[in-house]
Amino acid sequence: MTAPLVERVYREHRARMLAALVRVLGDFELAEDSLQDACATALRRWPDTVPDDPVAWLLTVARNRALDRLRRAKLVREREPVAEATMTDFEAESSLAEVGDERLSLIFTCCHPALAMEARVALTLQAVVGLTAGQIARAFLVAEATLAQRLVRAKRKIRDARISLDVPADHLLPERLAGVLAVVYLIFTQGYTAEHDDAGLRREAIRLGKLVATLMPDEPEATGLVALLLLHDSRSVTRHTADGDVVLLADQDRARWNRAEIAEGVRLLDRALRHGTPGPYQLQAAIAAQHARATGTADTDWAAIAGLYAELLAVSPSPVVALNHAVAVAMADGPAAGLELVERIEGIERYHLLHATRADLLHRLGRPGEAAAAYRRAHELAANPADRRFLAGRLTALDGS
Repeated sequence: MTAPLVERVYREHRARMLAALVRVLGDFELAEDSLQDACATALRRWPDTVPDDPVAWLLTVARNRALDRLRRAKLVREREPVAEATMTDFEAESSLAEVGDERLSLIFTCCHPALAMEARVALTLQAVVGLTAGQIARAFLVAEATLAQRLVRAKRKIRDARISLDVPADHLLPERLAGVLAVVYLIFTQGYTAEHDDAGLRREAIRLGKLVATLMPDEPEATGLVALLLLHDSRSVTRHTADGDVVLLADQDRARWNRAEIAEGVRLLDRALRHGTPGPYQLQAAIAAQHARATGTADTDWAAIAGLYAELLAVSPSPVVALNHAVAVAMADGPAAGLELVERIEGIERYHLLHATRADLLHRLGRPGEAAAAYRRAHELAANPADRRFLAGRLTALDGS
C-alpha cells in the first residue's frame, strides 16, 4: 500500500508542496530535487508508520533535505536564515486557499516578465501540471532537448533573480496576463488532445481560468478564455467513439453537447465582447460559439467563421490560425479557394493536420493520387494513436475508391 499512497499524495498535492518549497528556498531545481528525496524516504519509512498528515511530513523532510544540500554546498550562511524565517509560514498553512490558490501563485511566478514567453509556458506546464519535458515539447512542436534546456534556464533565472512566489500586486498583474492565459490554454489543450481525453486536465484549466478571470474582472481576454474553454469542453464527450476513434465535428452527435457549458460560455463571451476590445481568446470563443449555435454543418455560418479567423490572423498571426482560416474559407467558398490558402502556409511542414487538411481538399477536388500522398504524410507525422487510426482509415477508404 505504501507506493500507491505516496504516489497519490504526490499527484494530488504536488503543486501545493512545490509552491511552498519554492517560496521557502527560492530555487525550483532544489525544491524539485528535495521533494523527490522526501518521496523516496517515504517509500522506505511509511510501511512502518504512515504519518497523520502525509503532506506536512513530506514538506518537512523535503525542507530538511534542501537545507542539508545547502550546507554541503556551503551556501547555508546566505540561504538558511531565509528558509528558517519563512518555514513557519508554510507549516501554518492548512488550506490551498491561503493567498487565493497555491497553483495560481505558482503560475504567476512561472509567468514572471523576466522570463521569455516560451519559458513561462513550459515551466508552468511542468511545475503546476506535472507534464514531462517530452509532453511539453510535443505541445510546442520542438525537440525535447531544446525544451529541456529552456526549462533549466528558466528555473535558474528564477533562482538567480530571487523571484518570489507570490501573486503580484494589482498593478503588476497585466504584464503577466498573456503568459498566464497561454499557460491555462495549453493545460486545457493537453487534456483535450491527449490520447485518452484527460478530463482532469481540462477541469483544472477551467478552474484556473476562472480564478484568473475573478482576480482580473476588467480583463476581457481572461473572461474570453474561460468562455473558449467552456465551449470547447461542451463537445468533449462526442469527439471520440467508445473505442477511442476520432469523430469529426461534422459527425458529432450535437444532442450530447453540454448545453449548460455552452450557455455559460456564450454568456461570458458576451460579457467580454462588451468591452469592445476583442483579442485572440475572445475571437476564438466567438468562432466556437458559431459552431455551438448551429444544428449541423449545413447551417453553420462558415462565412462568419472565415471572417472571424481573418480577424484572428490580423491580431495573432500564426501558421495554425492560417490553416484554420483556410478550412473555413473552403467550407464557405469551396475547396479550391481553401487549397490555394493552404499551399501558401509555411512553418508547419511537420504538423500532421496541415497535410490532413490538404489531403481532404485534394480529395474533394477529385485528385485522389495527390490526396493519398498527403494522407500518407499526415499519418507519418501524427503522434496520437487515435489520429493515426483515423488517417489510416481515410487512406484505406481513398485507396478502395
